[in-house]
Amino acid sequence: QVQLVESGGGSVQVGGSLRLSCQASGYTYSTFFCMGWFRQTPGKEREGIARISFGGTTDYGDSMKGRFTISRDNAKTTLYLQMNSLKPEDTAMYYCAASNGSVCSLQEAIFPYWGQGTQVTVSS
Repeated sequence: QVQLVESGGGSVQVGGSLRLSCQASGYTYSTFFCMGWFRQTPGKEREGIARISFGGTTDYGDSMKGRFTISRDNAKTTLYLQMNSLKPEDTAMYYCAASNGSVCSLQEAIFPYWGQGTQVTVSS
């Protein structure tokens, strides 16, 4: 059974930084060809932040480019999201997702496995 557990969320002031982690277990990690981060606020659709392939190829949502960095440690089966220059509009529940398919994109539909989320709150 696949489990994805996010951590690292919390409250931070505008301009601050946070590093989210997502620990994967219960599956052969190398088959997680694609992993990604998404976020959602109440009443809004889930938004793709960034995705990374097993080989390290990345892609970002337009509003995150330059501020967020996705990375993965395949030896530790862990996915990371470094978030800098945080803004109030970054306040959301952040989710990691994983896929063992052959396509890696920021489309939510390709990810069958999801974590429970970690809350990020940015205050001014």
